[in-house]
Amino acid sequence: MIKYLVVAFLLIELITAQKPPANPAPPSWLTLNGERPAVIARGGFSGLFPDSSRFAYDFVGQVSLPDSILYCDLQLTKDGVGFCQSELKLDNSTNIALLFPKGQKSYNVNGKDVRGWFAIDYLADALLPNLTSAQNVLTRPNAFDGQPLLLVEDVTSISKPPPRVWLNVQYDLFYNLQKISPALYLEDLRFAGINYISSPEIGFLKSIAAKVDKVRTKLVLRFLEPEAVEPTTKQAYGEILKNLAAIKPYASGILVPKTYIWPINKEMYLMPPTTLVNDAHKEGLEVYASGFANDSPGSFNYSYDPTAEYLQFIDNGQFSVDGVLTDFAPTASEAIACLAHNKNASRPQKGHPLIISHNGASGDYTGCTDLAYDKAVTDGADVIDCSVQMSKDGVAFCLDSADLLGDTTAITTFMSKSSSIPEIQPKNGIFSFDLTWSEIQSLKPQLTSSIPQDMGGLPRNPANKDKGKFLTLVEFLDFAKAKAVTGVLINVLNAPYLASKKGLDIVGAVTTALSNATLDKQSTQQVMIQSDDTAVLAKFKEVPKYRRVYVIKDIISDAPKPSVDEIKKYADAVDVRRPSIVKSTASFLSNFTKVVEEMHAANLSVHVSTLYNEYTTLAFDFFSDPMIELATLIEGLKVDAVVTEYPATANAYLRSPCSDPTKTNLEYPISPVEAGALLEIAVPQALPPSGAPAPALEAASIVDPPLPPVSKVDSPAAPADQKKSGSGRTTTTSVCLSLVVVLLSLVLRAH
Repeated sequence: MIKYLVVAFLLIELITAQKPPANPAPPSWLTLNGERPAVIARGGFSGLFPDSSRFAYDFVGQVSLPDSILYCDLQLTKDGVGFCQSELKLDNSTNIALLFPKGQKSYNVNGKDVRGWFAIDYLADALLPNLTSAQNVLTRPNAFDGQPLLLVEDVTSISKPPPRVWLNVQYDLFYNLQKISPALYLEDLRFAGINYISSPEIGFLKSIAAKVDKVRTKLVLRFLEPEAVEPTTKQAYGEILKNLAAIKPYASGILVPKTYIWPINKEMYLMPPTTLVNDAHKEGLEVYASGFANDSPGSFNYSYDPTAEYLQFIDNGQFSVDGVLTDFAPTASEAIACLAHNKNASRPQKGHPLIISHNGASGDYTGCTDLAYDKAVTDGADVIDCSVQMSKDGVAFCLDSADLLGDTTAITTFMSKSSSIPEIQPKNGIFSFDLTWSEIQSLKPQLTSSIPQDMGGLPRNPANKDKGKFLTLVEFLDFAKAKAVTGVLINVLNAPYLASKKGLDIVGAVTTALSNATLDKQSTQQVMIQSDDTAVLAKFKEVPKYRRVYVIKDIISDAPKPSVDEIKKYADAVDVRRPSIVKSTASFLSNFTKVVEEMHAANLSVHVSTLYNEYTTLAFDFFSDPMIELATLIEGLKVDAVVTEYPATANAYLRSPCSDPTKTNLEYPISPVEAGALLEIAVPQALPPSGAPAPALEAASIVDPPLPPVSKVDSPAAPADQKKSGSGRTTTTSVCLSLVVVLLSLVLRAH
């Protein structure tokens, strides 16, 4: 036991900053009593550690608001000793099956037959000394299994001063049928250290109502799903909810699944809220919402940002729940202490890192569509980006890849034009330079996750699957000027291939479009030219107003000075992939590289790409919370820009007072994490061997040969309405070529 405590508190010191003094001016809340909502940690920090384990409870007080409540599901042994564990059946969450291989039994639990291992079959002295926890959620790490479970008395005295504790008695009727009384257990305990007692059984709450000091201990009726039947009254919980006044005599509040408040339809979108919270508040009942977990996909309305879901319940302008029951207490703490009542806050005017979109807000709309760009601007992106592709007839337009299979419906119409081009990508594709602009315009957008499924890609916003239209480069620049964004980033791709094999001058198209938009002659909006080809960047050196960004495509572990000096000849900034600065092993952070420092030493800005909200892309150290990753990259590693598919999340973080290191009166800062901290307490056997480190960046790999001349390749003329696209082709030549094609066609038909 001492070993676990020592290691836990060492880790706490590593991953958390010291909490500054409390903020003296708290905002007003729409809770019943006007105080801020409570953070209720289900089984402790069960989103990371095994439910109700020592680590899970120890960490709550250190990584969340100081008044967070520890939630314990009461389980009782054969001799009536109480301990904390969420499941009545222990075989999925403990090692009980290994301790007692022949101990499996069946019981009828509230009308349902349940088979497994149960604590009521064992005396405490035989069971608890050797019973340890196990992670029972597959998306969570099993590297912390094997910790002891805690008695209720252990939880109530886990820290000084003692924490607030919530005890949930889920199966009073079942226990009484086995001649074990939770009510007698609590009386023997004298309700000591317990601030809340909840139960889904009305009879139990009524039986202890007269015995509880209601000033020190609140009673709460826990609602199950609406169709479930309450054991005492034999009514469905949905029916009980219709008479809130009847609850008040024996309980001060209700705990309900979050969908009771914000229903979600079968397509996973929010429906209008119910009146439950306001109705309950009118009756003097507090309302607590359950079911919050960062790694459990909720409504698509939240764009995989877990803080957005909390804000929906506590800061919607109509009501606020009085507390949230969550597996991720740190994220609930962020939402309450850092993000709520902050909608109108502005970001610092100077010194803050840039938010650069990745194909617009491509987490919510198909990338590079008008809707994706519009949302990126609305969501607070400083710089919107256009990865330039070329059509067969020389129209420059925005799309993430020259391969149309990813973001369009090309496969349904142009599969016959599929080809293999190793210079572009290893797999077959349908490429933009093999289709005319009119053919490309006939395609619909196709919203898919840019994260491969085997790397954790999750479905995105199906309601917007085929909405929006793709923009030409000219249209994109016109949009950027009209919206007065801080800047634009133009990503130039495949220039050598397009020039030599397709006769398309992408550099000329970009140069002309920027010039026609007068973006080369003004300093109001920053223009960034990005490429992985130094020859492309060299072409734009003549316009000093442009900032040039060199893309380091490969994952690196180090950037030696000769390599950095070589980049400096061509660029003002670098775009590096996340794994080049944040290393991980089995989804745990192992270390941070010095790549950012090495680039900064040469006065090169560092853009990190690409950031996502999906919890499947985040190391466990980030608590399945994109805000903590942002804090680590921005405040911890000092990157100069984040490239993200969800600009709204980065904007919310930067607008938050908790992102400002100069503020000293914060009760809960969003702190960067320390790489390797969790690995120190992980069970080594649960981790795979760490892979070989990535190579260092080599100077020889940086400099590219000069761009080849644009070859003479016959291609269709650009449509009339795209003549100003900056393709560099003359209208006369295009018309002549078209006439030749028509004449040849007529001759062939005549023969």
